[in-house]
Amino acid sequence: MLQLLDFTGQNIIATKADDLLGLKDYEKIHPFIHNIINTGNKVRWYFEMDDDSNSGSTGFWEDGVIEINYGSMKFTHSDDIEVIAIVGDKKWEKCMKSIMKPFKNAKVVYFEMAEKEKAKAWIINNEK
Repeated sequence: MLQLLDFTGQNIIATKADDLLGLKDYEKIHPFIHNIINTGNKVRWYFEMDDDSNSGSTGFWEDGVIEINYGSMKFTHSDDIEVIAIVGDKKWEKCMKSIMKPFKNAKVVYFEMAEKEKAKAWIINNEK
């Protein structure tokens, strides 16, 4: 499941994944994307992964693959994403950079969980 974090606002979408992800999670942030691009801005996405969730599930990873069916997802706003800060355990870096490939025009920076505050500052302060 994808949760919106409290610093979502203006041109920032801040999310935390703590369970299996799918099409409904993308649909959850889709209206926020529209609100941002309607103001003439590009989206800045903070994406935190918490695989130490207490949800009782196996986490959001199954055999190292996130549960997203790219075949049924249409990334109609891939050009509207300016930067993406991915925050998570180092073991997911390569996989997550691959998953974010549809957002080819966005600058993607990976931060380890210990660098969470640095990632937030990077997104909030519009640092490229």
